[in-house]
Amino acid sequence: MGSFLPSGRVGPPPWASENRPPYVACVHGATRRGPVSTARGAPRRQPDFNAHGLTGASAMESQKEARTLQKPVARPPGASRSQTPNDKERREGSAVPAAAALGAEADDDSADGLWELPVEPAERRPECTRCSRPQKVCLCPFLPAHPLHISTHLYIIQHPAEENKVLRTVPLLAACLPQDKCKVKIGRRFSEERDPELSTVCRKSGTLILYPGAEAANLEEFILDSPVYPSTIIIIDGTWSQAKDIFYKNSLFRHPKQQEDFHLQARKRALTRTVTMQVQLKTSISSQYVIRMQPTNRCLSTLECAAVALSILEKNNYIQETLLRPLQALCSFQLQHGAQIRLSKEHLLKNGLYPKPMPKNKRKLRKMELLMNSVKI
Repeated sequence: MGSFLPSGRVGPPPWASENRPPYVACVHGATRRGPVSTARGAPRRQPDFNAHGLTGASAMESQKEARTLQKPVARPPGASRSQTPNDKERREGSAVPAAAALGAEADDDSADGLWELPVEPAERRPECTRCSRPQKVCLCPFLPAHPLHISTHLYIIQHPAEENKVLRTVPLLAACLPQDKCKVKIGRRFSEERDPELSTVCRKSGTLILYPGAEAANLEEFILDSPVYPSTIIIIDGTWSQAKDIFYKNSLFRHPKQQEDFHLQARKRALTRTVTMQVQLKTSISSQYVIRMQPTNRCLSTLECAAVALSILEKNNYIQETLLRPLQALCSFQLQHGAQIRLSKEHLLKNGLYPKPMPKNKRKLRKMELLMNSVKI
């Protein structure tokens, strides 16, 4: 490239001289110094490229240019910088985390303020002192005017999980009986040290515990054969799994009795046998506690078991009718206000109405099969 002279003649540029070789274009737009031979066919010197495809001199110059570009450019105080779209997006992107951080701090401040607010205890509906039901749905009109006169002592062993259930039946049972005849003991483990009273009661020959099983005797047959008429009966209150856990893990309820000789009037001969305290009910009545699912149609609630057992021991059917009246009123009220009749698991399995899939556990599956075949578990 030449320069214009005053005479109008084009000549070499002022920076061109014999001692300074001209710049030659190189790859990537870089330049290098070196003599250039203008003769045709003369060998050319191959440039030494570095890792970036640049020669040593050109690489140094490119590094200088990069450092120059990185240096901030001084602007006058009143100068304004025109923002490109990329700069605007970058500013908006950096503003988002800042706004999120401010929002998080504000949430933390508001949460800290919530901890300082006074907590008001939840007010429960006032309950009836007799039936333990809310006063608006009190069942006292269905209870006997005076506690029933019975001679049998009743002990209810209640699982702790049943204590706070809304539709429990033990309060209704206790409201129908004298306080000295019906006692409720809450817990899962009992021993002589923890409960000496219960231990003394279990050691008496006239004490029975109502729990079904292969070793359990029929209550009606037992009172006919026993020389000592039962004076106390123990009933476990809880689900079937909870009752099983309480019965088998408390040796207090399975004390061996002394062998006694008694006369069987039916067979008219003397036999020697061990008097067992475990009895069960042999009844064909179905549970009226229809708002809660039972394993089989023969399973009864705690109140129903007590009603049937006391009517047998006291030889008075009026006791069963009186104790079942508040249970019937409870179920009727619940059904009128949205509750549904809960059929037994046995009934659902036999009729193909069981909503849940069959269990994969072999033990549970075996129980289901026994329920379907009406085999006592």
